[in-house]
Amino acid sequence: MSAELNSLHGANVHGQAHGHAHEDDHGAGHASFSGYMKGFILSVILTAIPFWLVMGGVIEDAQTTAVVIMAFAAVQIVVHMVYFLHMNLSSEGGWNMLSLTFTVIIVAITLAGSMWVMYHLNTNMMPVHDMSQLP
Repeated sequence: MSAELNSLHGANVHGQAHGHAHEDDHGAGHASFSGYMKGFILSVILTAIPFWLVMGGVIEDAQTTAVVIMAFAAVQIVVHMVYFLHMNLSSEGGWNMLSLTFTVIIVAITLAGSMWVMYHLNTNMMPVHDMSQLP
């Protein structure tokens, strides 16, 4: 009975008008096999290069290696967002990027605050042991 009522109004049971497929009018990209494969290949490359850098000892300085790996990780996050989550500047009317920006700011504040607290706890709370004064 409800299917008959919907067909009288020009829509099927799922709310699609006149038998046409629902069009995504939010601007989000649609999934395709080639898009997923590009994302997968880029992800593998962005994982293999840092692995090779560490295991091969290519960069001698540990801090430089950490910065390079973090840069590869940031690029890989962007690849995942674009190819797998289909996020771009126009999807969902810009709300995806606004929520992403808010999330990045909150995570940065949380990480910076945690590092600051741990550094100051280590500096101010840990006793200094002077072994020369022991009997």
